[in-house]
This record gives sequence, structure tokens and C-alpha cells, in this order.
Amino acid sequence: MIENNDEAKRSKIWTVVTSVTSVLIIIVAIFLLMKMFTGNPLEGFWTDEDGNMNLKISRDGQMTVTIPASGEGKDTEVPMTYTMNKESKTISIQQDDAQIQKIAEKSDGQYTTETLKNAVQSIGTTFEYSIDDGTLTLTEREYGEQMMFNKN
Repeated sequence: MIENNDEAKRSKIWTVVTSVTSVLIIIVAIFLLMKMFTGNPLEGFWTDEDGNMNLKISRDGQMTVTIPASGEGKDTEVPMTYTMNKESKTISIQQDDAQIQKIAEKSDGQYTTETLKNAVQSIGTTFEYSIDDGTLTLTEREYGEQMMFNKN
């Protein structure tokens, strides 16, 4: 038995154990609540249902759009920025023309600046977003067109 049947020592040990576990439970609860209210619901990897593009959304307002290669070329990653409003459930995505120019120059003629701009043009606007069962739906605010992405 613990502490050789000394009731006072057992009582102290029990008090320490319950105090430590209570503090741990409170810390875990605070962590989960902070993650729930301050986390980015869009953060992660998303694959377009049509296979036209993949999104990698980071917490810091940066995202990468991956355009699958046609033929034997390699996939192209285009960095973009976004701003998100959780209250109105909107996300505004902006393309960086300077980055697109650099990517076109490095692609050894596989892509032109215009080709890359056209590829990311559909995602470079403001959307209303919703997430249901691992499916991200982006609905364009002006015309109502939808894009569906599955979480990876």
C-alpha cells in the first residue's frame, strides 16, 4: 500500500494528485478553446473536385495554388495572399503579378505569364466559404459560381 497505512501521508498524496490533474484538465480545456476560437478553419491542404488545382492554405495569410501539369511537365505552385473574415465567412484571394512573372520565367517556356494568370484567375476574387464534412465550398459573391475542394 502507499505509505504503509499512514492516513495523513496518503491524504497529502491524494491532494497533490487531484490538484495536478485538475490543473492539467484546465490547461487542456484552455488550449482547446483557444484553438477553436483563434484557429483558421481553412488551414490545410484542399484538392479541387475537378482536379484543376490544389490549395495549401497557411495560417499567416499566405496560400499556394498548385496547378497540375498537362502532359509530362511538373506541377506549378503559384503563391497568393488572402484575407479572411470569420464573422461574414468570406475570403478574398489576391494574386501577386510579380511572383507569377518569376514563375513563368523559371518554367523554361512551359508556362507564360498569361497562361498562369488565366489558371489562377478563377480563384483570385472574394468568396463566401462553407465547410461541411471535409468539403470546402467557395461561392463567388458576385455571380454565385461555386468551387468545391476536398480536405486532404
